[in-house]
Amino acid sequence: MTTPRLYMFQTGTLKCRVCNIKMNAGLDEYEIPVPWYLITHPAGNVVIDGGCAVECASDPVAHWGDVTAVYWPVMREEEGCVQALKAFGIEPEDVRYVLHSHLHLDHTGATGRFPNATHIVRRREYEYAMAPDWFAAGGYIRADFDRPGLKWHLLEDGDDGYDVFGDGSIRFIFTPGHAPGHASFLLQLPETGPVLLAVDAAYTTDHWDEKALPGFLASTVDTVRSVRKLHALAEKTGALVVTGHDPQAWPTFRHAPEYYS
Repeated sequence: MTTPRLYMFQTGTLKCRVCNIKMNAGLDEYEIPVPWYLITHPAGNVVIDGGCAVECASDPVAHWGDVTAVYWPVMREEEGCVQALKAFGIEPEDVRYVLHSHLHLDHTGATGRFPNATHIVRRREYEYAMAPDWFAAGGYIRADFDRPGLKWHLLEDGDDGYDVFGDGSIRFIFTPGHAPGHASFLLQLPETGPVLLAVDAAYTTDHWDEKALPGFLASTVDTVRSVRKLHALAEKTGALVVTGHDPQAWPTFRHAPEYYS
């Protein structure tokens, strides 16, 4: 493999209510995908987020606690990121970087699972996850990311646009709001061109179209401004936009083993 490829995976789904995803949108049952991403690159394999921890497949309550009364994970063990990559022919030792959009419980499935990986996240998010405000504490499972021996690379506020490999193929785009240190990702692929992974800056196309706010957020103002920042970037680059948890949009993308190159 001589050029980057993007593979899309998911660790099952989350069952919740519409209002948990779209603020004030009602109590109807809602089920959302939990995506994560692999980028194979000549300089090393990269995992983005990793979805839910594999422990959620066997005992969600033991791993997540009371938050399962609001968000119930539905996944099989083979959907865990390590197992999925092994089935794909990639061993844990073969991952160079784990990139974190943020450290919420449905985005830390890859944390600490890859022994040679450097974990990259915004310092603002890392520090907040270690001591979250009371209303946000349920969204962070410290056992997922507070592990001995992990190699962390913490990005400062001035690092917006951080270029992982220095070749423009993967860039961090800081998009706070849903979480204090949230980041989206702008990819540059040889054939597909730019791909914008909004992650939780825009859960669904309704969030992207400014028709809904997230059911869970740290700052309404930052959330709105981050979506507008991504809009400007998408318009400038012509990027393919991938929203974070959209049950309608997610099936329209290529899923592994298919890929974007």
